[in-house]
Amino acid sequence: MKPTVAVLMGSDSDAPSLKPCGDTLRGLGIPFVAKVLSAHRTPDETVAFVKSAKARGFKVIIAAAGGAAHLAGVAAAHTPLPVIGIPVETPSFKGIDSLLSTAQMPAGTPVATVAVGPAGVKNAAFLAARILALGDTKLGKALEKYKKETKEKILGKKIKL
Repeated sequence: MKPTVAVLMGSDSDAPSLKPCGDTLRGLGIPFVAKVLSAHRTPDETVAFVKSAKARGFKVIIAAAGGAAHLAGVAAAHTPLPVIGIPVETPSFKGIDSLLSTAQMPAGTPVATVAVGPAGVKNAAFLAARILALGDTKLGKALEKYKKETKEKILGKKIKL
């Protein structure tokens, strides 16, 4: 199957923390490509990839970066596709710097920004899935099944205090 989601990361050191995103996309049957592209270290290659993404069949771009975290913003500036930003946790500021850099975009250049940390990494995949499900009933049913299973798992827990 042709990939519909591009998962971009500013550094290969981000790959381990992004594994849950890939696992979630795979679990929902969403084909994707993961690439290391940097807004600062490979700007020309980043812009070229993002500009050609729609023509190559991508429907959503997920961009993860830490620190200055400009990758999602650069992507959003160069494509009409929805861009989901994952702010990567950094040692200096615990990811708050990344969160602000990813979320604070000018009007007309939106980046849907998820939380810092593991829940945000998974939510980027789930948000991409919800976007794709607008035109894919099979994926919509997979998301409904996931929600139902999650609900049943929670309601089935026995808590002893």
